[in-house]
Amino acid sequence: MNEKVYIASIATVTPPYAINQTQAEAFLVKHHSDKLSQKSLAIMHKIFTHPSVQHRHLAVDNLECLVNEHPDSRIARFTQWTVDLSSQAIIKALNQVGLTVDDVSGLVVNTCTGYICPGISTYLIEKLGFSDRIRAHDLVGSGCGGAVPNLQICKDMLHGADDGVVVSVSVEICSATFQMADDMSLIISNALFGDGAAAAVLWHRPEGLALVASASRYDPKSRDHIRYIYKNGQLHNQLSVSLPEIAGKTVARVVMDLLNPRGLKVEDIKHWAFHPGGEKVINAVRGELGLSKAQLQATRDVLAEYGNMSSPTAFFVLKKILDNGIVPGDWCVMVAFGAGLCAHAFLLRA
Repeated sequence: MNEKVYIASIATVTPPYAINQTQAEAFLVKHHSDKLSQKSLAIMHKIFTHPSVQHRHLAVDNLECLVNEHPDSRIARFTQWTVDLSSQAIIKALNQVGLTVDDVSGLVVNTCTGYICPGISTYLIEKLGFSDRIRAHDLVGSGCGGAVPNLQICKDMLHGADDGVVVSVSVEICSATFQMADDMSLIISNALFGDGAAAAVLWHRPEGLALVASASRYDPKSRDHIRYIYKNGQLHNQLSVSLPEIAGKTVARVVMDLLNPRGLKVEDIKHWAFHPGGEKVINAVRGELGLSKAQLQATRDVLAEYGNMSSPTAFFVLKKILDNGIVPGDWCVMVAFGAGLCAHAFLLRA
């Protein structure tokens, strides 16, 4: 039996509603300028005109639905879109490798932007017609870093199952956590985050990207630098100005945890699929690891085109790297980091 596990395919999906940064800023000024100081308005304009983010996709019919959205409507919107986007991503990923839902033995779904019970996986089982004996898991609380722990669990599920197929799904409706106040965390969040989903098919066939090894690091002392907090029963994003420095150092440590035991160095890795946590975070990671601008181009391209979609975004970057072309034998490192503070890395090989 082949115990090696491979990513056979990756599919990414976004909602059809797209906005540019000029439109997003105009919406916030129209509905929330009375809540912001003149200093905050000036800072907001500077953030929204920065070229690092160009477009984002949101799970709405129009932006006006975000004005005084009732919590019940919000969780209904979260549920509808997580299921719809995840379903689309799963079918696309299965179709790429000639599989159907009947071939799938396991399903792992992660999200951090909403909570429903039973979890998203049960809705997908119903909607797509997965077997009622499928192994299914729902993960919450990993924030932007959730895609890699998801892959870790998927890989473990395939051990001992020589003909198994497991689907990994990361889906976030960041717009379902929309809030606005005279708070720099919220201003930055509303300039950065978008909605999207990604699905990956994992199997034992020696085709695709081999999942070689993974590493994780947790720094609970830094929890308040990046997290969601509840205010009046609703999620509010909290980001610290110190986050780029902290994230950069934690990411560098987890990358070394991954490479050193295997006799690899940073210069041995040709491809880097980093979660694009924002321009300053990207620069901090690049500085800590000594990477070239070209090695982070896929990360920057995804940030510009989609913004930060939280956990699926690392899959978007990995897919872009694959689409650009990767030579058999090349090493690739996928890195995701987020609430916790957590950082996770997976060593992959074509």
